[in-house]
Amino acid sequence: MVVESLLFPFRAEKKPWEMFFMGFLYTSIGIFISLWIFRAEASLIMVFMITMAALPIFYNTMKLEESKDMLMDKESAILKEHNKAISFFMYLFVGITVACALWYAVLPTTTVNLLFDKQTGTIQAINNQVSGNVIHSMNAFWKIFFNNFKVLAFAILFSLIYGAGAIFILSWNATVIGAAIGNFIRANMSNYTSSLGLLEAGNYFHIVSLGLLKYSLHGIPEIIAYFYGGLAGGILSVALIRGHFKTKKFHTITRDFTELILIAGGFLIAAAFLEVYVTPVLF
Repeated sequence: MVVESLLFPFRAEKKPWEMFFMGFLYTSIGIFISLWIFRAEASLIMVFMITMAALPIFYNTMKLEESKDMLMDKESAILKEHNKAISFFMYLFVGITVACALWYAVLPTTTVNLLFDKQTGTIQAINNQVSGNVIHSMNAFWKIFFNNFKVLAFAILFSLIYGAGAIFILSWNATVIGAAIGNFIRANMSNYTSSLGLLEAGNYFHIVSLGLLKYSLHGIPEIIAYFYGGLAGGILSVALIRGHFKTKKFHTITRDFTELILIAGGFLIAAAFLEVYVTPVLF
């Protein structure tokens, strides 16, 4: 596709920050097309449009990372190379999230309700699950951890089956987090406007910063975990497609797959801890 041809994995690893703008562009185009053509189902079509736009570079990256496993032996060096891919995936994710938050905050209410209908329902369901006094509850910690682990399992499975299928789950999560941040910004802007009669620039940026911090505090390690899982599944999928399971290097790939999953699990534990014990205290 035209947009994807502007960026390739090699260049993305050297300039990962460019993926932020690509994510923002993918999302803005997806929002425009979904509202223009598929308005009644815009909240889901938007995610599919973002997924289709990001799929080529995501899959090409899976092939590149699998090739590194075939060429390199030292696991520490392999993981260092994988971290380059994780870095530009994160920029892509943040670009999608920021775009969703921005459009949520500035679009008319009727359009926002239509565009983020499914995402809002998901946010409400999550809030209902963790409502109440959960700051000292280990039950809440394990509930959140296992819910996140289920998403990680789907990310691995989707990547294993579809090669780069995890990008759909990650795009969906980006739109949900973006909607949550946008809702936080929009609600607090309304409070300031009603109480002060106007919204000063300093207050505006304060609200935006709080919205980003509230959800990024536990959201970033959570999403990093999903990227590691998606990368693990994608590498194994490419190895199976290319027939590398018949080679002596396949043990390197399986070892790499296992270590990526363990790293993902570690990030999920950190994310659950921050969500249950830190975020409620700060916000």
